[in-house]
Amino acid sequence: MSEAVIVHLVVHGRVQGVVYRAFVESEARTRGLHGWVRNCRDGTVEAVLAGDAALIEDMTAVCKRGPFGARVDAIHRSDGHASSLKERAPGQVFSVLPTI
Repeated sequence: MSEAVIVHLVVHGRVQGVVYRAFVESEARTRGLHGWVRNCRDGTVEAVLAGDAALIEDMTAVCKRGPFGARVDAIHRSDGHASSLKERAPGQVFSVLPTI
């Protein structure tokens, strides 16, 4: 097992209206990752993922593929911060948050 990390992703492309958030939530939960996902008013999807570095790498690759009907043009990845995890809904390991 590798070290635990937190990453912040901003996904660009046709990623709203194609079940992308639910896809990310399902895939993250399958991998035992913590965090959240939400739509942004600029048409992107933003996510914070926390967990084993190898699983985060796998999840990032899955996010690049996306669900059927999505088109991912780019993913901007940066280091995430533990404070970002506080945005999750109380008691949830992974949340779908309201649009910002």
